[in-house]
Amino acid sequence: MSSDTEGLRKVDVRLKWDPSTWDRPPHHLDIIATTYAADAPHGRPVYVVQFDKRSPDGTINMSRHSRTGQGFGFVEEMTFELDRLSPSFARVVVGVAIHQDDGRKTFGDVSNTEVVVTEGYRKLLTDGFERVAWATAATVAEFTRNTSGVWEFQEAVRGFDSDPVLFTTEMGSAPRP
Repeated sequence: MSSDTEGLRKVDVRLKWDPSTWDRPPHHLDIIATTYAADAPHGRPVYVVQFDKRSPDGTINMSRHSRTGQGFGFVEEMTFELDRLSPSFARVVVGVAIHQDDGRKTFGDVSNTEVVVTEGYRKLLTDGFERVAWATAATVAEFTRNTSGVWEFQEAVRGFDSDPVLFTTEMGSAPRP
């Protein structure tokens, strides 16, 4: 764990949800991360990390992935080594998207969803997506590098009505008033 003056170093994002019933198509949720350059913190992402990709430098990795939610506890996990991320990056946004392959599904349609953001044993965020139950995707966390080069956490639960591909282009946009 780091002190506040050192900022965040290594952060984990974990996700869980209940599988669909036997007679329904599986619920498939994904943790997605987008990275932004210091000179364009709300522009186009430099790269996207999700189930089939990792960051080019190995600082953001998906260590667990589920297409069904089956398993005990958290079935998806992504690790962020912020202290190793290049100084050219100033912002990382983390979100969760629901695949829409078998018809529209919202967070309200998926039971027992929970996302947890931790640094070591310290919980930074726990959320069940209740406030964005209408959404098909949501940002959950934002990590920003301050002028001293220290990484900071901000809760950023914000709902979107888009599929995982479109969501990666929208999730880093500046919040609307």
